[in-house]
Amino acid sequence: MHNELTEQDLEMMRKELDHRKLELMPELIEEVKRTRAFGDLSENFEYKAAKQAQNRNRSRIRYLERMIKNARVIEDTSAADEVGLFDKVELYFEDDGETDTIQVVTSVRCDPLQGRISRDAPLGRAVLGKKQGDRVQVATEDGDSYTVVVRAITKGQDDGTGSIL
Repeated sequence: MHNELTEQDLEMMRKELDHRKLELMPELIEEVKRTRAFGDLSENFEYKAAKQAQNRNRSRIRYLERMIKNARVIEDTSAADEVGLFDKVELYFEDDGETDTIQVVTSVRCDPLQGRISRDAPLGRAVLGKKQGDRVQVATEDGDSYTVVVRAITKGQDDGTGSIL
């Protein structure tokens, strides 16, 4: 399976990977050595905490390497009047009469609590490529569905730092 990521996503991941390997890992190794000297390892909380931090870092390194290795680079090819990657979209939810603004992003930048919806999520898939005024039926994974109307589209762009303009 390939991870569909933008070139900016990959660059962010490469920077994090370099930081974890070149800066954080040596610090964690030194912390393990330092805490090992505290004595009896069976009762040494500091040593256990340092080992856990080291293991979390190694796990994150493996995850990043796997994501980068399996990445397929994508680009936003939407027209100026269509919903595309990194665009903010004002939606009217017909079922409850509410309006909400979302931003369609790649899966690694997804944060629903901040309104950043993955392009792979049902809502993200449904609105990509739509135009202002379009009524869209969104089918959820549990078989339900709801209707949204695209009220406004604000074209966004990725600035390469992890935040979207």
